[in-house]
Formats: sequence, C-alpha cells, structure tokens
Amino acid sequence: MGSRAYLSELFSLDGLAAVVTGGSSGIGRAIAGALARAGASVVVVARGEAQLAATVAELAAHGCRAARVSADLGTRDGVRAAAEEAAGVFGEPDILVNCAGINLRPPMGELGEDVWDATMAVNLEAPYLLGQRFGPGMAERGFGRIVHVTSQQAHRAFVQSGAYGVSKGALESLARSQAEAWSPYGVTCNTLVPGFVMTPLNARLSSDPERVAALAARTMVGRNGLAGDFAGAAVFLASRASAYVTGQSVFVDGGLSVH
Repeated sequence: MGSRAYLSELFSLDGLAAVVTGGSSGIGRAIAGALARAGASVVVVARGEAQLAATVAELAAHGCRAARVSADLGTRDGVRAAAEEAAGVFGEPDILVNCAGINLRPPMGELGEDVWDATMAVNLEAPYLLGQRFGPGMAERGFGRIVHVTSQQAHRAFVQSGAYGVSKGALESLARSQAEAWSPYGVTCNTLVPGFVMTPLNARLSSDPERVAALAARTMVGRNGLAGDFAGAAVFLASRASAYVTGQSVFVDGGLSVH
C-alpha cells in the first residue's frame, strides 16, 4: 500500500456527514473547513446568516460539499429544530462537533442567573441535546465521532472563569459519559481544549495587548493559538484513526497547560 492510500485509509472522511456548530467563525470555522477538505459533507450551524453564507461559499470554492443552518442554540426548541434541519441535508451525521459557545464572564459576585442560564444553555445543554439526538443513531450504525471544544477554564480558574469555566468543565464530563455509553458501539467522544486563541469569542482579552503577550509567554512555543491549529487534531478525532481514543481531553495549546 502506498503512502497516499495508507493516509487516506487512516484519515479520509470521504462518504461521512458532519455537523459543526459554531462553524461560521473562529475555531469552529477552521474545523468545518478541515473536515470538509478531508472529504466530509459538512453542515455548518450558527446564528449569523452572513457569516454562514461566507463560510459555505468558501468551502464550495474549494470543491467541498457544505450547507448551512441558521439557528439559535440558546433554547431547546432552537436546538431541536437545528438538529432536524441539519440531518435533512446530507442525512444523519456520522460526526458531530460542538463548538458554538458564549463567553460571558462577569466577576463571580456579579454573576446573575440570566448569565448562568444563558451560558449553560448554549455551552452545555445544546451539546447534550445534540448528543442525545445523534449519538444513539451513530451507535446503531456502528460508527460515530463526537467532538466538543472546551477551554482551559475547564481545568483551571483564571481571568474570571465564572459560569463559562463551569460549563466547559461539565462539557468534558459530558464527553466522558457519552464515551461510556456509546464507545462500545463504535462512537468515540472527546474534547479539544484550546489555549488562548485570537477569535471573536475572546474579543475582550484580545483587545489587551499586554495580556495577550503575557499569555503567549506562558506557552512553550512562544505564541498564542490560531484557529487553523485545530485542523489536524479535528480531522484525527473525526477519522477512523482515532478509533481507540475516547473520553479524552486533547490539549491544543502550545504547551500552555504544562508550562
């Protein structure tokens, strides 16, 4: 077997369908692009219609199969409607990537129930509901990949983790519970853990040059993350190559977490 055939057997996503939430910007967009260019038919789910259209147009320009679903993942009805619409495009997904999130982090003493509820709805409940919708079907078919994008705040408290850190820590626990339930049937469930990445979600920190430089200095590679740094890890976790990797938190952070 030649090298190309070998790599294709390991990592190709040809013939697979993927749903990527939060796929119109930042890390989610990079992951959607990586999965599509690896061969998957990708449905991008997000709120902003203009960004969704631009993302799908970019993927189409690369010869990829992609579609979009505009949805509000902050309500149960919105999540359910998005799931049904997404499944109706390329069929029931083989790959689910939960990257949609909100990053509201007031000081703990000022954290109100409205912020708590909104954070849990998007960051935790939406991935749970989507997993409940798609995970059993993946298990019945004998193959599936569920990938959640979490945060350093799932493991350590800094820069006012608040409800955001709680939601991401719970999301990693959700991945382990999903792995326990469905991995015996060919469905792996893992999380990708970013370091500091210059994306719209981190606009508050990105606007502080001193804080950005300090975070870069905490890494081992000497820079903060880029959305494209997640392409390879995402394709690996979505592919057949990761069949024996489940329930894990994979850090893509330039060594920030171990420095």
